Amino acid sequence: MTETQPSENKPKAGAMIVPVTPFEQNCTLLWCTATQKAVVIDPGGDVDRIQAAIAEAKVAVEKIWITHGHIDHVGGAADLRDALKVQIEGPHLADKFLLDNVVTSGQRFGMSGMRDFAPDRWLDEGEQVSVGELTFDILHCPGHSPGSVVFFNKELRFAHVGDVLFNGSVGRTDLPGGDHATLIRSIKQKLLPLGDDVGFICGHGAGSRIGHERMTNPFLTGAM
Repeated sequence: MTETQPSENKPKAGAMIVPVTPFEQNCTLLWCTATQKAVVIDPGGDVDRIQAAIAEAKVAVEKIWITHGHIDHVGGAADLRDALKVQIEGPHLADKFLLDNVVTSGQRFGMSGMRDFAPDRWLDEGEQVSVGELTFDILHCPGHSPGSVVFFNKELRFAHVGDVLFNGSVGRTDLPGGDHATLIRSIKQKLLPLGDDVGFICGHGAGSRIGHERMTNPFLTGAM
C-alpha cells in the first residue's frame, strides 16, 4: 500500500445539516475535505446555531449559497454574510421579489430580526459555483418558486435540491410565483436525467436518491 491510497479513498466532501427556524429547514454546511473550505446553503435563521456548527466542523466558510428566496431559507443570510464576511451566491434573479420582502415575509410568520438583501451573484442555468476543490453545476428549476436553483456535483453524484424535490413529495406550489405543472416539468426535465444513482439533500426532512423518487414518489409516478 502506498502512502497516497488513504487520501484517495477519503471522501471528497463532508456535510452537516443544521435544522433552523420553526419550519425545521435543512440549513446545510457542506465542505471540501481536501481544503476544509466550506459553504453554508440556505441559512434560514438561527445564525448562532449555524456558527456553532461551523466551529464544531472546524471548517472555513468561504461562501453562502441560496437555493430560493423563501423566508425559511434566507432569513439569516444577511446576518451570516456580515458575520463571516463572505459573499452570497444564488438564487436565480426570478426570486428577487422574495429577497426584497424578507422582512415582510418574516413578520407574517412571526419571525423577527430578518433583513432584506441581494446576493453578490445571481445564478442561472449552465453556470457553476465552487467551494475548495468541488465544483457544482447550476440547474434552474422553477415551480416551487420562480427562481429556485439546484446545485449538482457530477463527480460526487450528489445534488442539493432545496424545496424542488423531497423524499416522497415535491415542493408546495401555493405560494406567490409557484406553479405545480412547472415544478413537475423541472423535476422530470432537469433532475431525473441526472441519474438514478444521484443522492440529494433537500430543504426539509430526509434526503433520498433520484432513482428512488422516480420509482416511488407519487407526484412523479402519477399516483397523485
